Amino acid sequence: MLERRLTYDEVTEIFVRVNSLGAKLRSSDLALAQITAKWRNSLKTFETFQQQCAKTGLDLDLGLHLKSLVAFTTGQSRFLTVARLRLEALQTGWKQSCRGMEFALNFLKSNAGIDSLALLSSPFILITVAYYGHKRNYTLSAEESKSLRDWVLVANAKGRYSRGSSETILDQDLATLRDGGGAQELIDRLRQQVGRLDIAADELVGRNQRSALFKTMFLAFRSVGAKDWRSNLSIALDHSGAQHKLQFHHIFPKAVLKGSFTGREADDISNLCFIAGKTNRQISDKPPSQYFPPMIEKSGLVPFEAQCIPTTDALLRTEGYKAFLQQRRELIVKRLNSFLAS
Repeated sequence: MLERRLTYDEVTEIFVRVNSLGAKLRSSDLALAQITAKWRNSLKTFETFQQQCAKTGLDLDLGLHLKSLVAFTTGQSRFLTVARLRLEALQTGWKQSCRGMEFALNFLKSNAGIDSLALLSSPFILITVAYYGHKRNYTLSAEESKSLRDWVLVANAKGRYSRGSSETILDQDLATLRDGGGAQELIDRLRQQVGRLDIAADELVGRNQRSALFKTMFLAFRSVGAKDWRSNLSIALDHSGAQHKLQFHHIFPKAVLKGSFTGREADDISNLCFIAGKTNRQISDKPPSQYFPPMIEKSGLVPFEAQCIPTTDALLRTEGYKAFLQQRRELIVKRLNSFLAS
């Protein structure tokens, strides 16, 4: 515990020495120490707002709130500027940041359907949306709202802040908004980065459940009413009870593919779908050629079509696995692009 009488320069020196001893600290930890040395009891203020945000279902790391504070105070996201900031500027920036973050959380949940951090490729998206709302005085036209939603969904799918230096890219977007740009200018910057805003089939090749596209795949399936194959409950991340808790399922179980395909091939995004825990356990290691027919007989093809799963007999056998991946990949891409353009 650092003494309250220490100046922020002394706090900085302590943190530098701790880092030199091998106990690496995050830049947000240093920023927090510098801020609290200037602004007494501010940690409690930060933690109270963090807890309020968590009640919405989006439990953000305190470091993200601090980065948002810096963004609102300085117009950029680097913690290196904290030592030069005056107390009054920090306090004003914090009030603005809180209002912006409330807007961003509500926008992502209500307008973009992103109701969990698990569906975000980067929480930096929240800072950009918060700053956008602030620069527009939280008064958006229908067109501006739609364009911002378009940017959120495509930036999330393309991993806008997961390529290269995330802070550099965030600062570019903050500068765009600071200089009077809007959602369309953010979209133009994104296009410069990724080349094309729609999804191509080859972007899914070799991707797994950690991919930003996997998160968008869930959003796209949910948007057309995808349901669990057994309970018929709509897929959601907040179902209660172990039997209903959502899991991602290997359509071709790993045990079925073992010996013929690598683990990476088995984890391909086009071999994954979303079902409840009990359904997943009941399927266990059965091949799709065995467990699909009774499910199709009971519920028809709709549950499988909702998750872009081909059901042709030849594609459900192990020797047809690569053809299955290729066909499902094409179906998924069509659904993703339809969702992003809707």
